[in-house]
Amino acid sequence: MAKITENYEVVYIIDPAVGEEAVAATVEKFKALAEQHSSSVEVEEWGKRRLAYAIDYKTEGYYVLMSFSCEPSFPRELDRVLGITDGILRSMIVCKGE
Repeated sequence: MAKITENYEVVYIIDPAVGEEAVAATVEKFKALAEQHSSSVEVEEWGKRRLAYAIDYKTEGYYVLMSFSCEPSFPRELDRVLGITDGILRSMIVCKGE
């Protein structure tokens, strides 16, 4: 029988130039989206760090790690929303092995 849920992690980088309130609102937006579609959501804010290489001429970003369990269809929607959200520099979603 196939698994219904999988464990996922997503790391996304927010442009810190948008301001502290916008960064906090973005983190809360994605946490709420994950809580609607998944269970056991954990958000770990790594804070403002220097990027390994410049992205759109920016050298710093606000890193956020989010772990959750959900059906395999939700990560595709999350990736789409991350891609169209202003202020997101990069994101990566991975399925954690057991």
